[in-house]
Amino acid sequence: MSIKLLNKLTKSDIETTWYYTKRCMQYFRPYLLRIIISMISMGIVAACTGAAAYLVQPALDDIFINKNKQALMLIPVLVIVVFAVKGIFRMIQIYQMQYSAFKVLEQLRNELYIKMIRLPMEFFERNQVGMLMSRIVNDVNLIRNSIPEVIMLLRQILTMFVLVFVAFYRDAYLATFAILVLPLALFPVVYFGKKLRRVGRRNQEKIADISTILQEIFSGIGVVKAFANEPTETDKFKKHNSRLVKIALKGAFYNALSPPVMEFIGALGIGVVIWYGGSQVIAGNSTPGTFFSFLTALMMMYEPFKKISKSNMVIQRALAGAERVFDLLDSKEVTVENEGQEILTPPFQDLGFENVNFCYPGAQENALTNINLSVSPGERVAIVGPSGAGKSSLVQLIPRFYEPQQGHIYLNSRELSEYTLDSLRQFIGIVSQETFLFNMSIRDNITYGLKDISGEQIEEVCKIANAHDFITGLPNGYDTVVGERGVKLSGGEKQRITIARALLKDPPLLILDEATSALDTESERIVQEALEKLMFKRTSLVIAHRLSTVLAADRIIVMENGEIQDIDKHENLLNRSPLYQKLYNMQFEEPNGTTIDNQEEEKLNMETNV
Repeated sequence: MSIKLLNKLTKSDIETTWYYTKRCMQYFRPYLLRIIISMISMGIVAACTGAAAYLVQPALDDIFINKNKQALMLIPVLVIVVFAVKGIFRMIQIYQMQYSAFKVLEQLRNELYIKMIRLPMEFFERNQVGMLMSRIVNDVNLIRNSIPEVIMLLRQILTMFVLVFVAFYRDAYLATFAILVLPLALFPVVYFGKKLRRVGRRNQEKIADISTILQEIFSGIGVVKAFANEPTETDKFKKHNSRLVKIALKGAFYNALSPPVMEFIGALGIGVVIWYGGSQVIAGNSTPGTFFSFLTALMMMYEPFKKISKSNMVIQRALAGAERVFDLLDSKEVTVENEGQEILTPPFQDLGFENVNFCYPGAQENALTNINLSVSPGERVAIVGPSGAGKSSLVQLIPRFYEPQQGHIYLNSRELSEYTLDSLRQFIGIVSQETFLFNMSIRDNITYGLKDISGEQIEEVCKIANAHDFITGLPNGYDTVVGERGVKLSGGEKQRITIARALLKDPPLLILDEATSALDTESERIVQEALEKLMFKRTSLVIAHRLSTVLAADRIIVMENGEIQDIDKHENLLNRSPLYQKLYNMQFEEPNGTTIDNQEEEKLNMETNV
């Protein structure tokens, strides 16, 4: 590598370091007063350190050599006072900086979470949950140490200058010899700092990988056990854990190597000082007290140098975390969902798709092509088609989980993008096949996102959703905690809670995305009855796994390959749509044309995704 290229890389490293340092400092600005108090305390601590070195000379010469009784009474008191003052102000300095650091930690985590939770769905599909968790938990925690360590660095530098003053005051000629060695101590600070910055970045990336693996495996533990795949998953985890340890050991090596190098450099200076200073004392040109006061200041001076190296290591790791945090916070590519200013209010007036084309990020083919559709108030519109036809993609565009690349979608005669996201999504109720419940009480799950809901309202919607009886039969009733993802409840019970949640929300527009496809026959019957109550006199879009659930719809949309093939009532579609006839026959007729029995119908229903 040429010298020119090396200089270029070094300049780039300096610019990057300075940028992330400034970004970190911005977060500490609201706590400027506390930082000033900390820095004043830091100055007092440094002065006390110098005073302690200064007192060595009168203690040795006046007490031990000259046997001065007055000095014997005074100097010990001064030593106690100096160290007491040093301890008090050191405590103030540390507390004020830690207070500021933890408040910054709180703000950074809040900002990261607020941005992440407002990012579009495609961001969460591209990034693993464990990596996102690591940014908020681990990387931000590293930044917390940045400014306290910067202040610590300044304190050590200030302490070092105070001690240099004491050393020159005692013996300027001897101090010059000692100071000549100090520039050598800068080498390990710079060299090991670069190494630790690189290792710290890799370490955080590997921690994110392990967080991702843990989140994925623990969430899918049922699948792991069903396939008896614990040994394979264990081996995979061991490999990642081993790589993390190797990176950590490399960092530990640099951490372990830096102090001995610093001490050796310090020893060179101290060795020269002892040789020269000792010769001066023997020759009678200096007193033992003066020499040992000088030597104490010198030894204390090298101690801050070692701590400077340690602080630099912490700062480099903090900057590695800052890179990952601010890359996300400052990214122009990763932006929150855009929204309009209009507030969408009931009632539902109309919904329209106009020449809509949509392709998932990274996909080669459109999920939806040339979609034109209108929905009227109070209308129940069913959407059917084979797997991959684009049914779910169509309804996911309405709450703006995704954005179409072409075309327009109108709601109440305005484009969706004109509305605020909150008002748009509050306007829509969604009950999907994948029921998600939070690890909190049934009551809190039902009222999720809603305020000022009475117990009577909750019980009323639960009765309509056929959920009240099973809830009251639980040990703690509505206060029963359902476990992560509602694991303590059956599929039908979870679905009825989500229906009660939708009823309580009372949305003008309802979307049912295969809400009963994962249920057994008995649960489906109970849930379907609850859904009928939910859809009563409400504009509804229904994606159906089983055609038997949509035969009474006002209109049925038949989709295939992302396109609308036909729209009409059941009877008309059965006469003219070959695709709809095929879907119908697969579920309701034997090959010879006779009606199949219920058991066989259920079997075919489970095998056919329409």
